Amino acid sequence: MGDRYNIHSQLEHLQSKYIGTGHADTSKWEWLTNQHRDTYASYLGHFDMLNYLSLVENESRARIRFTIMEKMLQPCGPPPKRPED
Repeated sequence: MGDRYNIHSQLEHLQSKYIGTGHADTSKWEWLTNQHRDTYASYLGHFDMLNYLSLVENESRARIRFTIMEKMLQPCGPPPKRPED
């Protein structure tokens, strides 16, 4: 029984420390937004991937970097309306 509590407290610690891990109240929109932002950050962080994207889209690396940075603001559109309690 003690192990179960220890694992649960470790999970809560990770969820409070890192935004992308989610928690019980994470909505589908929040989870998808985190996934998209992580993907875009990976594209920007890996130079070869950025070169590949610029080659495929026939745009400069600076233009691709700019469009990815813009997409990171609201990758899944505006947040959905929450029902009033």
